[in-house]
Amino acid sequence: MADKQIFVSSSCVNNKKIGDSVLQLAKAGHKCIELSGGTHVYEGWKSDLLKLKEEFGLNYRCHNYFPPPTEHFVLNLSSIDTEIRRRSIKHVEAAVSLSKDLGAEEYGIHAGFRFSPDHTKLGKKFDAVPLQDEDAAIEIFASAWRSLQRYAEDAGIKLYVENNVFSRANGVSFGTNPFLATDSVSIKKLSQACDINLLLDVAHLKVSCNTLCLSFEKELAILMAESNYLHFSDNNGYADTNHGVRYDSELYEQLRQFELYDKTITLEVYDGTLASSKECVDSLLRPTV
Repeated sequence: MADKQIFVSSSCVNNKKIGDSVLQLAKAGHKCIELSGGTHVYEGWKSDLLKLKEEFGLNYRCHNYFPPPTEHFVLNLSSIDTEIRRRSIKHVEAAVSLSKDLGAEEYGIHAGFRFSPDHTKLGKKFDAVPLQDEDAAIEIFASAWRSLQRYAEDAGIKLYVENNVFSRANGVSFGTNPFLATDSVSIKKLSQACDINLLLDVAHLKVSCNTLCLSFEKELAILMAESNYLHFSDNNGYADTNHGVRYDSELYEQLRQFELYDKTITLEVYDGTLASSKECVDSLLRPTV
């Protein structure tokens, strides 16, 4: 029963076509697949997903940059650039519609930015630029979010916002936090503005806490109580490297403190340890007595 709660991200394997990624994961025995970024549009991608769903009995959900846009960009609902915001809203609407077609019930996106990031530098150090006022950025995000929540509710899809990652490199570059929703205080601030459902990325939080000089253990305890949808991977606390979860890791011991069996978890593991990470996380999904 617990195994059914563990999704694996399609980004755990490296293919240009989403059909190839899903097939690879399905053949490895993964039935719950979170469709994410890193792939490209091609003719017949949606029919591939539906065929694979039927053939292997798959359970899907969409995440952030899926379906893949024709032209890659940074999804940013807090952008002051009206064209970027329009594209972001349209992308979320397309993902909600696709989720309904695929039988997925949840869809999560990243929280906004206080600047307009270059998509080629996602996951890397951004060049410092002037930042939007945080409250103004939150209000822009909230306005878009409220309309998208209504759109999603009409489709029967639950929307989530994923906490951003604030790396040490970006802390040095900007000298301040250029992201929305990186820790419990900023997440609460965003939630108060638009009543978000939190997708808690534990690895993002670990990095952000290190950069912000916050206690990861305390922040994790606060935010675990606020979320029923989690992303798992590990890192060294300086950057989001998507390493696997190991039995002998500090993260594993920290996660053992929480009741996780009633939460949905997605593994975002890119270092070749997906199978062992899944086994490790599965051991955490047993109800405590």
